[in-house]
Amino acid sequence: MNIVGLGVDLIENRRIADVMQRHPDRFMERVLTEAERTYVGRMRDPLPHIAGRFAAKEAVLKVLGTGWRGGIAWTDVEIVNDASGQPAVRLSGECERVARRRAILRILVSISHTPQYATATAIGLST
Repeated sequence: MNIVGLGVDLIENRRIADVMQRHPDRFMERVLTEAERTYVGRMRDPLPHIAGRFAAKEAVLKVLGTGWRGGIAWTDVEIVNDASGQPAVRLSGECERVARRRAILRILVSISHTPQYATATAIGLST
């Protein structure tokens, strides 16, 4: 496999908390899929996990080379976890179409967070 894109993002958890305080339901429904909302809702402190998914979605868009334009929705990128907890990327909508055009077959993602920051790295792979 060949690397066709790399994306990294870092966010202060406080920024996410501030937006959530102003628009709690709207933010969660706009940024996270139902499965992601369920996942973070099970956490004792969901904020770092929400920020981690936000950073991961930003990193994935850097891999795709799109930014937030051209009909892309936050929920076009979904971060899911396997049984061991390892995150994986599931694309839909415009993000899936862009990945196909760029021949990206898989996107690897790594997420890390502390009480203050969340960061994510994404790597796009093709044949």
